Amino acid sequence: MKSAVETISKTRVRILIDVDFKDLEPHIKTAYQSISERIVIPGFRKGKVPRAMIDQRVGRGAVLDEAINNGLPEFYSQAARENDLLVLGRPNVDIKELKDNEAVKFEVEVDIRPEVVLPDFSKIEISVDDVLVSDEDVKEQIQALRIRFGTLTTVEKDVEKGDFVTIDLCARVNGVEIDGGSDNGISYEVGSNRMVDGLDEALIGMKLEESRAFDSQLMGLDEGQSGEVEVTLKAVKKRELPELNDEFAKLASEFETLKELEADVRERLTRLKAMEQGAQARDNLLKLLLGTLEIAVPENLVKEEVDAYLKKENRLEESEHRSQVNLEITNSLKADFLLDAIVKQEAVQVSEAELTEYLIRSAARFQMSPDQFAQQISQAGRIHALMAEVARSKALAVVLERVGVIDASGRRVDLASLTPKQDSAAAQ
Repeated sequence: MKSAVETISKTRVRILIDVDFKDLEPHIKTAYQSISERIVIPGFRKGKVPRAMIDQRVGRGAVLDEAINNGLPEFYSQAARENDLLVLGRPNVDIKELKDNEAVKFEVEVDIRPEVVLPDFSKIEISVDDVLVSDEDVKEQIQALRIRFGTLTTVEKDVEKGDFVTIDLCARVNGVEIDGGSDNGISYEVGSNRMVDGLDEALIGMKLEESRAFDSQLMGLDEGQSGEVEVTLKAVKKRELPELNDEFAKLASEFETLKELEADVRERLTRLKAMEQGAQARDNLLKLLLGTLEIAVPENLVKEEVDAYLKKENRLEESEHRSQVNLEITNSLKADFLLDAIVKQEAVQVSEAELTEYLIRSAARFQMSPDQFAQQISQAGRIHALMAEVARSKALAVVLERVGVIDASGRRVDLASLTPKQDSAAAQ
């Protein structure tokens, strides 16, 4: 088999494939066998019909057509490999010449990954924010720690924002309680807005054992349809916070004094913000590269992905939404092509340990066990995509080590020193 490539555009090529007829013979044999098992000819068992009889009844042309259709994927894939093409999407095939026992020639038009010319990363400089930890930041962390060690005390008073209450709820539609619509003894922080809409407003000012009803959009109802929720106040509690002193420091941490605790919180916040510098550096580098490098994107691929996305949302006809999705998918594909080019240039490999670590982190984000998440990914056939994500992240980190990073004050940032360290409960 011989092949050659003609460039149509930066993201589309025409592959010319000339197949030696002897390379087609295995597929011709398979075609005869397949047809023999499908046709019925008196005097012959299925699968035992001779070639000459098939040529007479079905025609040699039909056999060649089936053989070529079966062989095309193999010849096409071989040609793509020989010419180092990373093809995308469905190919368009055109048979240009077919001479029995002589030659088969065909052309394939297909989208390809664009060539991305990467810069000299050692000559790139990006900026990040300064590491600044204010007294207010430290106070906020200390206050969060006080809240963790606070206690709830029952009080007799009207409800105010910030109180903790015990309530009974009952939801009805047209006066009929909905299935599973009531619950008693619910603990709730007034003002947190973590339950049904309108609950906070109804609770403020309520007295013990008082009941109030309000309209709210309930889960499971059609858009625009509301139900009635009745809330009954059973108890009011105030959170009592420990005093800020050395005794609190001993209670909440391994330190003896409040001053030591505050110093530790400041140090940990400083380290956290330094870690955020590293994340900002990665984001800024990717943004810079996408904004300065020319990365072509196949129009057919974008259209296919946009159509698939809008079809899932049942919004195929919304032109304004289509434009927004088109831009998002185009930018996403550009980022993938860029990072894949870095993966190739840097010969990035993903180890089993790195993939496992990524699976564990991803599972935690989706509140799943690592085994459940891995099984779901495997069933969806996304293991390869997951490995690509890990490789892209690793590749960006590799080249980031060669980039100059400067903070807002003009100081050079050593990203290699920004390694995570274990924090105690003090700065949670």
